[in-house]
Formats: sequence, C-alpha cells, structure tokens
Amino acid sequence: MSFATTNPYTGETLKTFPTATDDEVRTAIDRAHRAFLGWRDASFAERAAVMRAAAAILRRDVEKYAPLLTLEMGKLIGEAKAEVELSAAIFDYYAENAERLLAPEPLPVADPAEGQAVLVCDPLGVLLAIEPWNFPYYQIARIIAPQLSAGNTILLKHASNVPQCAAAFEALMREAGLPEGGFLNLYAAHDQVELILADPRVHGVALTGSEAAGAQVAAIAGKALKKSTMELGGADAFVVLKDADLEKTVRWAVFGRHWNGGQVCVSSKRMIIADELYDSFLARYREGVAALRMGDPFDAETTLAPLSSQKAADDVRAMVAQAVAHGATATPVGPDVPNQGAFVQPVILTDVGDSNPARHWEFFGPVSMLFRARDEEDAIRIANDSPFGLGGSVFTCDPERGAAVARRIETGMVFVNHPTMVKADLPFGGIRRSGYGRELLGLGIREFVNHKLIDIVDIDAPF
Repeated sequence: MSFATTNPYTGETLKTFPTATDDEVRTAIDRAHRAFLGWRDASFAERAAVMRAAAAILRRDVEKYAPLLTLEMGKLIGEAKAEVELSAAIFDYYAENAERLLAPEPLPVADPAEGQAVLVCDPLGVLLAIEPWNFPYYQIARIIAPQLSAGNTILLKHASNVPQCAAAFEALMREAGLPEGGFLNLYAAHDQVELILADPRVHGVALTGSEAAGAQVAAIAGKALKKSTMELGGADAFVVLKDADLEKTVRWAVFGRHWNGGQVCVSSKRMIIADELYDSFLARYREGVAALRMGDPFDAETTLAPLSSQKAADDVRAMVAQAVAHGATATPVGPDVPNQGAFVQPVILTDVGDSNPARHWEFFGPVSMLFRARDEEDAIRIANDSPFGLGGSVFTCDPERGAAVARRIETGMVFVNHPTMVKADLPFGGIRRSGYGRELLGLGIREFVNHKLIDIVDIDAPF
C-alpha cells in the first residue's frame, strides 16, 4: 500500500512515504517493548506530566497541527482546530483521572479474619492501534492517552492518506517527554498486521475503521489469542417525536449529518420523523442543506468539506445509484459541485423501502435517509432496524419521554436533543456490527490492563 498526502481539494499528491519493511516492523516492536519495561514502572504523576505536556503543546501550536488535517483529508479548518482542542482535552482528562480510574479495588470477603483481597490493574505491554483518516488526531488521542496513562506502549498503523498527521503525533509525544519508543508511528502494510500481532510482546489491538477491516483484524487477533477492541461503522438514527421543537431540531439535523463532510461514524444518517412533522421537517431540512457552501476547506466561509478522496466521492455516488436502482428516490439539494475538489452534492433519499438493501448501508458522505414514522413505536422499530448499533438521538420537548425512548434504542450511545457527540469525558462505543469494547473514561483505560487479583490469606485459614 502507498502512504501519501493527496490534497482532496486540489487532487495534488504532495508527498509520499515508503511502506515499512518487515525488519523495520520487528525493530519497532523491539523499541516499543524496551520502552514498556521502563514506562510500566513510571508513577502516575510521571505519566500525567507527559499527558499535560502533550495537551499544552497542541493548544500552543494549534496553527501548526490543524492545517495538516485540512491538507490531508479535507477537514474544514474550523473543525480541524476543534479536533486539536478535543485531543488536548482527552490528554488532560487522563492526566487528572488515570490514577483514580485505576486505583486498587478492595473486594469483600466472606470472613475478613481470613485475610483481604484486592483487584489491581497492571499494564499489559505493547499494543497496536489501527486508526482511520476521518479524525486523524482524535482517533490517536483517545487510544494513546488512556493506554499510555495505564503504562502500556503503542504502535500506530494509521490510514494511508494521513501520513503527516501520524508523524506529527509521534513527534508531539516525544516533545511532551514520552520515553523513546513509547509511541511509534509505523507505515505498516495491511499484511504486516498479522506479523505484529503474532509477536508475543504485542498484547492487543484497538481498531477504528470499517466493518471489513474490523472483521479481518479481529480474526487475526483471535487466532493469536490477543485482546481486541473494534470501533466500526454506524448509521445513527435521528428520531424526531411529534412534540419536538421543529426549528431547532432541523438545525441540529443539518449539522449532525454534514459535519466533517458527512464522514463520521456517528453522524445522523437515518432521520426518522413523526408523521405529523414529516412534511414540514423535510421542507425545512432541504432549505438548511441547500444553504451549505462547498469550497476550499481552508476558507472559513466554506461549510461543506470535500470528501477525503476522489475515490471516496465516487463510491458514495455509486451507492446512491444502487439505492435508486432498488426503488429509492434521490433528491439532489443545493448547487452543483464545484469543478475542483472531491465533492459530493448533498442528496436526500426517501422511499427507502423495507426490501431496499440501502436501508442497512452506511453512507459515508452527505447523503441523508428520511423515514416517516406512524407513531412512537414505529419510530423505535425503524431505529432498531439496522445492523449497526453505535449512536443515535431523540428530539422531543419532554426530556423524560426522550430518555424513555432512548432506553429502547439498541445502540451504545443515545443523546436526547442533540446529535451523537464526542467529548473527552464521555465513553464511546457500540454494539452489533458497530463493534465491541469502549474507549475513553474508565471503560477505555481498563480495556488493556490485567485485572489482577491479589488475595492475602491467613496461613491458618481453612482450605
């Protein structure tokens, strides 16, 4: 595979990077393992100092880090700066909370006179992180901040189209004071994943990416008996109940579907609207989408980014054509795409029937599927009619009712009166074909630790 920086707006390939050789992969594992032998014994205060330094550097040099996101995958420059801040916030969160989250846990015993038991969390060793291109920094931060704080070390295999972002984060961690080898960017090929996971010094893999990539890597990890977490695709339901504030809900719908160019696993891909509001919602939603402006992602006036590559744009258009071939109605919205850039004109898909396979697809671009729900029960049914189970949202003027509906939506995350969001202090993860495991908070930091029992028993206690 080829690692290269290709500007999605101009189509120009600016820089290429050689794929790692097998010997380079083995050397990286050696370096990461040597680093682990020291880092595992570092105090929480020492680890926290590195996390705080990384956060401070990101905030200080936002004008250095943000443009790389826009250059390599086309993210709007304002969204790029927000991603830098989000990544910094994640480092800060673990600097403040890692020691508490991993504190030894005393266990109740039937007869305290016989001794005492405690559960401790020890780091495992070297981990492999396989990350996607749509949030090049955030995806790295949400795995390395907790796992480095736990005492593990990390090898990164990033997406092939964001090589400079990957390299920038390795340099960031070195500048923050992480010992050499603690976090290494590796331009590894797909077929080298098995080489890495077969090494006994590598103890697990965290992947964020497509279903296909997840299935392949999970199989490799399973064969090697290595722990894995999988953060995969999503087709989040955006449920609008009949008492929702229509004007505000539509604004959130436009944002929820189109931020990051619609290339978000938790964007609002399936809009399920109560029959009483459907026609008004559709009319206002069209207006909101039509107002989006395609253009140079470095221009602050641009509000709809190009897709990450021309191939990505072509793939989305092909999926829309297939949906139409199976009976859906596709309505292009807004002006035609510019002559320059990997843009897709926003599309609203309606009449996506129960037998249309597109009903269960993830459109990774500015394509919205709208469904009319007869009532609340029908809205819940449609929301759960998906192979995915990542996020979702419910809009209503009655928060208690919204929470009750949220409990019945079968996903890992549901938000009331807000599209699915990502924050440093909220857990992230899904069920079904959206994967397994959790990232962030205490759930994330405990995914790759040894939950070790230490039981101190009175020598005279009965067997």
